[in-house]
Amino acid sequence: MKIVLDTNKWITKYYKWNLIEADADDNKFVDCAIACDAKYLVSDDKHFNSLDKIPFPKIEVLTAQAFKEIIEKKKRI
Repeated sequence: MKIVLDTNKWITKYYKWNLIEADADDNKFVDCAIACDAKYLVSDDKHFNSLDKIPFPKIEVLTAQAFKEIIEKKKRI
């Protein structure tokens, strides 16, 4: 999110949660999911499994296969 203060200055607001310690590079995806209030974060990367143990903010991580099954189920409805 960018907020214009005047024509020459920009401020970008963000927060770095740093929830994944095993692979800090993965945190940008978690931060993005939190910021956009995503229902799911889809990844087969095992480092995201550590998010299951974190009570807040709650991020539901699905494998690509599990997400595919959800999509296929919704198509049938």
